[in-house]
Amino acid sequence: MTKAQIPASGVDVGQMATRLAALEAECAARRTLSRYMSLCDVPAPADVRDGELPALFTDDAVWEGAGAEYASGFGRHVGPAAIGEFLHKYLPPVPHFQRNVHFLTSEAMVTDGDAVRGHWIMQQLSVYAGGKTELISARLAVQFAIGHDGTARIRHFQTERLSCLTLAEALQ
Repeated sequence: MTKAQIPASGVDVGQMATRLAALEAECAARRTLSRYMSLCDVPAPADVRDGELPALFTDDAVWEGAGAEYASGFGRHVGPAAIGEFLHKYLPPVPHFQRNVHFLTSEAMVTDGDAVRGHWIMQQLSVYAGGKTELISARLAVQFAIGHDGTARIRHFQTERLSCLTLAEALQ
């Protein structure tokens, strides 16, 4: 047994530390994306702080739509201020949504040092101000930067619409 091994297991302590750091980075990325989604829900959670949404992004962050519909409909926004300004066009007090909620599934993440890349399928259930309803499915590709304090911030957020149905169509 060497100093770098745990007695009776033969497991290398350095390998365990690397694996633990990767798991912690993935947890931080998951928390950040979950908070992002909840801040985009309508109504928003009660504990929202002013400026919190743009603060989830790195200084060089990119938020963009992908695919024919979302690339032209959402465009590309660079930097936390521009991203926050764009996202707030869909949030109260702007009367875009009466209700809007996001669900994430099919998570897959990879950690590489101080970066995490992930893919999710997002389901969005929306009731618009005019009463129209939609169930949207989108593919998300998100890259995170992990800070020295262990927190994750979004470096690149990409969304691509997969399907969109009225709620009545979705229930048939």
